[in-house]
Amino acid sequence: MQTLPAAPELTEEEFADISQLVKKECGINLTEGKKELVKARLARRLKELGLRSYGAYYEYLRNGDRTDEMILMMDVLSTHVTQFFRQPEQFHYLRQVYLVQKLGAAGAGMIKLRVWSAGCASGEEAYSLAVLLCESLPLGRTWDVRILATDLSTRMLAQARAGTYTAEDVKDIPPAWLKKYFRWDKSRGAAGYCVSEQVKKMVSFARLNLMEASWPMRGPFDLIFCRNVMIYFESDIRQQLINRFWSLLAGNGLLAVGQAEGFSGIKNDFKYLGYSLYGKK
Repeated sequence: MQTLPAAPELTEEEFADISQLVKKECGINLTEGKKELVKARLARRLKELGLRSYGAYYEYLRNGDRTDEMILMMDVLSTHVTQFFRQPEQFHYLRQVYLVQKLGAAGAGMIKLRVWSAGCASGEEAYSLAVLLCESLPLGRTWDVRILATDLSTRMLAQARAGTYTAEDVKDIPPAWLKKYFRWDKSRGAAGYCVSEQVKKMVSFARLNLMEASWPMRGPFDLIFCRNVMIYFESDIRQQLINRFWSLLAGNGLLAVGQAEGFSGIKNDFKYLGYSLYGKK
């Protein structure tokens, strides 16, 4: 049996160059402990491009217009871990407290909600929000809900738009909701649970690099979910993002972050509500 050629060694200098480039382009901080991950994940790109070293790959990225390759690199180096109704306490607060207050403030008028899932990965978070809102907003009332879901990875966004998930993926969805908002489909190769059109039409997916100097959306958003994204950023970048989220949130808006993403050392005017939720008061 023929053995595959080993990946070239990744020198300290090459790792430092690639790490600095990644941090500049998308804010991700690649610590020394990520060296083997970088080596393994970029090895295929070297092979496909016919390059013999990571230094050559770095120079390839720097010379000419390599936008597509830069996107591919950031894609393979990004970690995408998500699930339906992750951090369930946040969804409970959203349904039992925030939406109750929102409905009370709306009175008999139209219920309007604008939601942003920043770092949506393969779509589970955005669809979780859509399902929760479908279940929580009262029948017979006029409501206008739009969910924007963005991610750095074009590969993840393609999966999110497809809206098809395995039985393992949907195990945390309440059975009644799974039956109501998903359908079992085995007509397109591998069988899976497909998100219903009712839920799909509530969500718009788009590629966005949070490090971009300007974002195309202007807000305001009632809810911003940016969970388990900022853990990859250093404090100065987290500070910038928190400031930008604040400016895009409506009054009484809600920001949800990951459990490991406290605001320690970050100057902000948010009110902590518990469960890694922050309110703009």
